[in-house]
Amino acid sequence: MKNTLTFQHVSYLWDEAKAAELAGDEVALFLYRSNLLGADLRLTNYAGGNTSVKVQATNPVTGEAAEVMWVKGSGGDIGTLTKAGCANLYVEKLHQLKGRYRGLAHEDEMVGLFEYCLFDPKCATPSIDTPLHGLLPFKHIDHLHPDALIAIAASADGERIMHDIWGDTMGWLPWQKPGFDLGLQLEKIVADNPSLRGVILGGHGLFTWGETSYESYLNTLEVIEMAAAYLKAHYGERGPVFGGEQRPQALDAAARRTAAAAAMPVLRGLASSPGRRMLGHYTDDARVLEFVNSHDLARLAAQGTSCPDHFLRTKIRPLVLDADVMTGDAASVKTYLEAQFEAYRKDYVAYYERSKHANSPAVRDANPVIILWPGVGLFSFAKDKQTARVAAEFYTNAINVMRGAEAVSTYQGLPEQEAFNIEYWLLEEAKLQRMAPPKALSGKVAYVTGGTGGIGKAICEELLRHGACVVAADRDRLDETQADLRQRFGPDSALAVAINVTDADSIAESLRAATLQFGGVDIVVNCAGLSISKPLADTTQADWDILNDVLVKGQFLVSQAAVAILRQQGQGGDIVNIASKNGLVAGPNNVAYGTAKAAQLHMSRLLAAELGPDKIRVNTVNPDAVLRGSKIWEGAWAAGRAKAYGITVEELPAFYAKRTLLGEELLVEDIAQAVRVFVDGSLAKSTGNVLNVDGGVAMAFVR
Repeated sequence: MKNTLTFQHVSYLWDEAKAAELAGDEVALFLYRSNLLGADLRLTNYAGGNTSVKVQATNPVTGEAAEVMWVKGSGGDIGTLTKAGCANLYVEKLHQLKGRYRGLAHEDEMVGLFEYCLFDPKCATPSIDTPLHGLLPFKHIDHLHPDALIAIAASADGERIMHDIWGDTMGWLPWQKPGFDLGLQLEKIVADNPSLRGVILGGHGLFTWGETSYESYLNTLEVIEMAAAYLKAHYGERGPVFGGEQRPQALDAAARRTAAAAAMPVLRGLASSPGRRMLGHYTDDARVLEFVNSHDLARLAAQGTSCPDHFLRTKIRPLVLDADVMTGDAASVKTYLEAQFEAYRKDYVAYYERSKHANSPAVRDANPVIILWPGVGLFSFAKDKQTARVAAEFYTNAINVMRGAEAVSTYQGLPEQEAFNIEYWLLEEAKLQRMAPPKALSGKVAYVTGGTGGIGKAICEELLRHGACVVAADRDRLDETQADLRQRFGPDSALAVAINVTDADSIAESLRAATLQFGGVDIVVNCAGLSISKPLADTTQADWDILNDVLVKGQFLVSQAAVAILRQQGQGGDIVNIASKNGLVAGPNNVAYGTAKAAQLHMSRLLAAELGPDKIRVNTVNPDAVLRGSKIWEGAWAAGRAKAYGITVEELPAFYAKRTLLGEELLVEDIAQAVRVFVDGSLAKSTGNVLNVDGGVAMAFVR
C-alpha cells in the first residue's frame, strides 16, 4: 500500500481528532468512514455502493461471543448512513447459507434466507449485496461505484488495463448480476490470491478493504486515485474526447437557460401521464455539455450505461433531441417532441417484449428519464425532485465513465438482456412495492405569491407536508424562507424567488426559475397582497392604485403567465386566489381594499369559466381577520380597523372572534388548509367556487 495522503482526484476527509473520539467503537468508525466516502460524489452517488464492518458481539440467546457484520441496508445512502440504516447479521450463519444455495437459477430465494441470519430482527432490510461483504474475510469492506474505476470496468479490455495500473494486487471478476453466486466468486478470488488489495467487478464497481476503518478508507482512496491518474495521463492519446465537438456548439449560459425553461413544461407534460406527474431537473454542467455537443453522442448514448446503479435510475438509454429541429417555432417543436416521445415509448416496449421472462413484472412507464439536447444540456424527469436530480447525477457519472473508457479503450454498456434483468429484477420490483404510497400532492409544484409572509408561508408549509414542491415568490425574506423550508422539508423541496407582481417581466423571470428548478407549475396561489384601511375622504389615488395594482393587476398578470405554462404541460392544474370576506361584505373605511378584493373574486369566476376546458380549476379562499402571523396586520391596517370599530389594536382578536358564528379566532393555518383542500383531489370537480374561512360571518354567506 502506498500510504500517501496526497490526492488530486479524490477528497481525503479523515479527521484524526474526530476518529480519536470514536476510538474503540468499530461500528461508529465504520459509520464515520461511510459518511466520508459518501460525501465525495466522485466515489459514489446518492444511495450507491455499500460498506460494512465485522465486530464481536454477544449472542443474546446463548450468551456466547459471535461475529456480527454491520452493513448498509437496502435502499440506504452511505453519505447519511446511521445505525438505523444498517442491517446486522451473524457472519457464521451467512456462511452456513452456502449449504442452502442451489445455483444461479435460484439466486432470489437466498434473499429471504438473510432474515434468518439477522442479529437484530428489527434492523434495516439486508440488501442483495449482503453476501458480497459477508463471505469475504476482511473486517472492513468498501464497495463503491467510482467513475474512474467503472471507466476501466466498462472498457473492452479493462482487465488488461487493470494489470497495467496495479499489477497483480487487484483482481477482476467479469460482469455478473449481484447475488449469492457473486459473493462466492469474491470469496474464491480472495482465497486464491491472498495479496489482493481489491477486486474490480466488470461493468459494475470496486471492492476494497482493510483491517481498520482507516486502513480501508485509505486503501479505497488510493485505488481510486491511481485509476483517475491513469485516465488523466491518457486523455488525448486516442484523439479528441468523444471524437471532438460537432455543431451546434453550446449556446451561451443565458440562451441555454431561456431555451431550457421554454421547453421544460412541454417535456414535463409528455413525460407525465394522467395521475402520475413527473418532476424535472435541468443541468448544463460542463461535463454534460462536452458530451451532448460531441461527435460521438449518438453512438455512446445508444449503448446505455454500465453500472447497475446508473442504469436503474436512468433507463435503458436516453432520448437524444435534434438541435436543429429544436430551434423551430413553438408549435413545430411540440409536434416534433410528441413524435420523439411516441417513438421512444414504442422502442421501450419493444425492448421489454424482446427481453421479458415468463415471470417478469408488467411493463413500467415507457417514457424517457434522461433527455439530451445538444447545445443546451440534460433534462431528467422522475416521480419526485430528488429522484430526478439523482438520475441526472447518475447520468453525469455515466458520462464520466464513457469519457474515461473511450480515453484508454472502447466503452461498452451493459448488454440489453442483462440491463433488462436488472431493471425488471423481481427483487427490485419487491423493493418498489415496499415503498410508501405517494402523498396527495406528490409530483406537483405549487407557486405561491406572497409566499414568505404569514399566510403565504403557511400555505407553502401545508402543501409541502402533503408532498408538493413549492416556489415561494415574494419581495423579501427569500433566503431565510428557502433555508427554513429546505431544512424542514428536504433540500429538494422548496425554492424562494423574487417577484414584483405588478411587473410582467419580473413574473416571467420568477416562473422561469420555478420551471428550471422543478420542470413546471401545477398549483398557482395568488396570495401577494397589502391592506390600506381609510375612509373615502382620506383614500388617495396612490392608495387606490397600489391596492388595485397588487391585488387585481397582480392576480391577472400571474394567472396569465402561469396558465401559459399549465397549457404547455397539458395536465390541467389549479389556481387558488386568496381574496377576502371584504370582497362580499361592505364595511366602513374600506373602499379601495374592498373594491380590489371584490374584483379578485369576480376575476376568479371569469377565469374558471374560461379555463374549464383546459381542466384548470380556479377557486377562491376568503379569509377574514387572520391577525396572528399575517404580514398585513403588522402595519397600519390593524390600527385602521381598530379605529373603524372604536376599539384598541389589542382588542381586535377577541372582537373578530366574538362576531363570528363559531366564536373562533382565525389562524394562518386555517387558510392554508382551505387552499390544500381545493388542490389535493378532495374537490377535484370543483371550480369557480368560494370557500369562506371566517369563523362564520352571516353577511358573507354566498348563497
